[in-house]
Amino acid sequence: MALLKARRLWLLAHRWVGLSLGLLLLLAGLTGAALTVTRPLDEALHPELFQAPAAPPGAVFRLDAVRERLSAEFGSRTGFTFRPPREPGETLHVYVRGPWSGTLHLDPASGTELGRRGEHEGLFNVLFELHATLLMEETGRALLALAVLSYVLLLVTGAVLWWPSKWRHAFSIKLVAGLTRSLFDLHRVGGAVLGLGVLVSVLTGAYMAWRPISVWVTGVAGAVPLKPPPVRPPLPAAKATTASLERVVEQARTIFPAGQLGYVQWPAGAGAAGRIRFRLPDDPHPNGLSSVWFDPNDGRILAAHRWSELDPGARGYAWIYPLHIGRLGGTGQLVLNFVFGAVLAGFGVSGVWLWWRRRRARRASGDPER
Repeated sequence: MALLKARRLWLLAHRWVGLSLGLLLLLAGLTGAALTVTRPLDEALHPELFQAPAAPPGAVFRLDAVRERLSAEFGSRTGFTFRPPREPGETLHVYVRGPWSGTLHLDPASGTELGRRGEHEGLFNVLFELHATLLMEETGRALLALAVLSYVLLLVTGAVLWWPSKWRHAFSIKLVAGLTRSLFDLHRVGGAVLGLGVLVSVLTGAYMAWRPISVWVTGVAGAVPLKPPPVRPPLPAAKATTASLERVVEQARTIFPAGQLGYVQWPAGAGAAGRIRFRLPDDPHPNGLSSVWFDPNDGRILAAHRWSELDPGARGYAWIYPLHIGRLGGTGQLVLNFVFGAVLAGFGVSGVWLWWRRRRARRASGDPER
């Protein structure tokens, strides 16, 4: 009798956690699986944004000229992140954060704009914002982190409910016994076999979505989070100067000569430091986490941090980001990520279906739902 009561408690916890916060996991799984195929599809459908035209002989690209032009268009309080081409034939991407936020696609040889998209324009951007923030910025990130805790509870309660008394039936799936029984077996066995793999995707997603997690990891390790270095107060307007990005990049390359240039970040306003990111040969992060910080007023180098010297929470992104997006293990891991996202969504769909069928059956028999 005690075992039956305990099992019922496990079942109630599994059911109602799944029907509440678990619905967020269903959305995260659907959008995560879709993102693995949407990016290459987007690039194939819009080559004008992602493929640069052939450069004419003698073409020289001036990063400072582009920054000045964009500052004149969007205002001096707008931040720009330049993503230089990493492969031949790629366009230069500029991520804009200000009164208008979105991505500009430029010809890297001439700086000519080839097209632009707002941050909520295009299928990929909408799916990404849904996946990362639920379209609710920091509130959505916190909700997704809470949903991760719910998945851990679902995984534990599901394992307890699945644990067989006779192991010969532990992994049996009856696909010819009707839709409801098939979904029940798939839900039960799928959770037992693939649940831990899905957990990795869920945990890595939460780590990236909600920054307090990495701060907590650093605190538990007894370290202090690294912060951007301060810049000196900007000079009066009559005496103000602006750093040359091209010169700063040249200086930064001397600090990490073996690094591939990842991003050049120009801050929104002169009161914050700029940042240049490099990917070093031993860095697993595809965009690189080694950074050179500079003063946007005069171009002085303020600090340089190698990725392996970051605080533990920040250093974790080097492995967690490529693991989550499927870049750590090549094509095989990308396929696995798609599978785990689809399985997570499948847990949600099958769980709701099973609850609905059970609810209808109980109502038909006059037994109230509890």
